[in-house]
Amino acid sequence: MVDILHRVGVKGATPAKVYEALTTVEGLAGWWTDDTKGTGDEVEGVVRFRFPPVGGFDMEVVALRPSERVTWRVVGGPDEWLGTTVDWELRQDGDYTIVLFKHEGWKEPVEFMHHCSTKWGTFLMSLKSLVETGEGAPAPRDVEISDWH
Repeated sequence: MVDILHRVGVKGATPAKVYEALTTVEGLAGWWTDDTKGTGDEVEGVVRFRFPPVGGFDMEVVALRPSERVTWRVVGGPDEWLGTTVDWELRQDGDYTIVLFKHEGWKEPVEFMHHCSTKWGTFLMSLKSLVETGEGAPAPRDVEISDWH
């Protein structure tokens, strides 16, 4: 198994504010994709993210610790994502909330994983921007890196 790992510092924001952007439909739609529906603030809730025209992902919330951690299991989407886990660990470090991001459980490092790693990086910067400035760059206004979007 292989994992995607990223670390981002969000300046001037509490872990609670970042947690809100990871658990509310409004927050998630503000940095990942405009087309976000579901329940992200309760364990066993499912959040549906769509990226027209390429498809989308369904995430089951498997763990929540307010201001500390959010964990999803991918229950719908591309074969490479099914059964993987997306985990966000949050902690305060001076003026920053540190976000330790993991998308874990990939079966092998296929080219699509490389693409997804880059896209996660751009969306983490979108999350950072949303929390710091009030404006993110969710799909369809995200950074296009290839024909996979």
